[in-house]
Amino acid sequence: MKILLSTLTLIFLTLQYQLWLGEDSVRSLNMLEDELAAQRAVNENLESRNRLLEIEVVDLKNGLEAVEERARSELGMIGEDETFYLIID
Repeated sequence: MKILLSTLTLIFLTLQYQLWLGEDSVRSLNMLEDELAAQRAVNENLESRNRLLEIEVVDLKNGLEAVEERARSELGMIGEDETFYLIID
């Protein structure tokens, strides 16, 4: 009877160790869930950025106003019949 009880206790302790501290343990599962939540947040931010970029690409493909606005702001474009004034504070 002592041998059976000792064997069952050893098996129980081994299973408990694997459950709480082993490679596929509850602790590992919790760490993976935290990593998953962080990655989902990153993916959400990237998806929103991609949506904005997609809207901008469609706007640039379809409308000349967006191209002209970008050329004016980033490249300093001035139209042929426009006069450039530089105001210095």
